[in-house]
Amino acid sequence: MKKMFSLLCALLLFSLSACGQGEVARGTSNEDSILEEGEASASLDGAEEDETTLQIHVTANGNDIVFALNDSQAAWDLYAQLPLRVEVEDYSTNEKIFYPPQELDVRDAPQAGGAVGTLAYYAPWGDIVMFYDDASPASGLYILGQAVSGSEYIAEMSGLIEIEQLQS
Repeated sequence: MKKMFSLLCALLLFSLSACGQGEVARGTSNEDSILEEGEASASLDGAEEDETTLQIHVTANGNDIVFALNDSQAAWDLYAQLPLRVEVEDYSTNEKIFYPPQELDVRDAPQAGGAVGTLAYYAPWGDIVMFYDDASPASGLYILGQAVSGSEYIAEMSGLIEIEQLQS
């Protein structure tokens, strides 16, 4: 645990010194996020992972949806852009989409099919996808996470939605 804490402190100092004044390392939005990222990563000495999970809270039409994010850089990139207030759009017969302000880095993100409740990023168009019905896998579709509550409300989303970090 001491090694983990020392490594985390070193990474924090490196991240802060590598960034310009007032900026935060890519994939984090504040020091608490940096600590959560370090806590969620496996330690170098083989100790077990911490149970910390990134979660986001989506409010749409008076309903709440919570997504648990994976540990990909793309998920961290989305998390760092929150809070957001964006317009959600219908696409096809099985998904809602919105566009984050910045592109996400998908280098280590797993490719995804579209199961109900899946949160994904479609890299060719730069949009976030929330599936409310199953879909076939598509090239360029990367999984960011899965709904842990409220997936039944995705189909009803319309207009402006609010997305924020959910501290776990």
